[in-house]
Amino acid sequence: MLKYANKIMFVTLHLSILSVFWIEPTVLSLCLCGALYFVRMFGVTAGYHRLLSHRSYECPRFVQFLLACLGCSAMQNGPLWWADQHRDHHKYSDREMDPHSPVIGGFFWAHIGWLFVKSPAKDASGVRDLEKFPELRWLDRLNLVPGLCVLGFCFLLDGLAGIVWGFMLSTILLYHGTFLVNSVCHVFGKRRFATDDQSKDNGFVAILTLGEGWHNCHHARQARARHGIYWWQLDPTYWVLCLLSLLKLVRGLFKPAPETIDAVKAT
Repeated sequence: MLKYANKIMFVTLHLSILSVFWIEPTVLSLCLCGALYFVRMFGVTAGYHRLLSHRSYECPRFVQFLLACLGCSAMQNGPLWWADQHRDHHKYSDREMDPHSPVIGGFFWAHIGWLFVKSPAKDASGVRDLEKFPELRWLDRLNLVPGLCVLGFCFLLDGLAGIVWGFMLSTILLYHGTFLVNSVCHVFGKRRFATDDQSKDNGFVAILTLGEGWHNCHHARQARARHGIYWWQLDPTYWVLCLLSLLKLVRGLFKPAPETIDAVKAT
């Protein structure tokens, strides 16, 4: 389902990470790795997922574009492609047309295998609401550019160590952190709500993905910007969005949202 160029980049990054055995890390490169992991993960969780895929809050157009660019820098394809695949996941969750269900295709398929299969032909786009923004269409076509800019930034800051440890390692960790939601969170965890799929809450994945691991809560309440609905469920993505709301950069976080299902406790 990845475009040809993205498949090459995906495989190349995984092979190139072997260079960590020859390129020693520096303090700066390790700091870059951590910072780029969490900042770009926020682009995926707050931008690609909660904003573009679910429209769970609102923001000015320039903020939407910046969040989309940040998500795009994670090298997970363009914003329209990402949102389209994710909407299909919710529409057909754990059924035959789900792009990445471990219930249908197995754990490895859900985690990574589905990315290398040609997308089925579709009669109509599932992201017509996003296609009206020319900047998002442009970003979707040139989706490798933000990531390559980050690569260049890492090289300028710390040379080869910046590329290998700062960019490559953080990007691979981002890939698999995101993929854990597709695979682990439909296999391992707790079901708090009786959704019509096998989505589960997994606290470990929630930590790695800034709150995305509360996947059963999310499937039960898809329109909500807040995924950690209980006070003890860590949801850093939502916390940052609250800060941005105070700065008047986002809005609509706190309004009542229609639920996908009634909040029925799972048995």
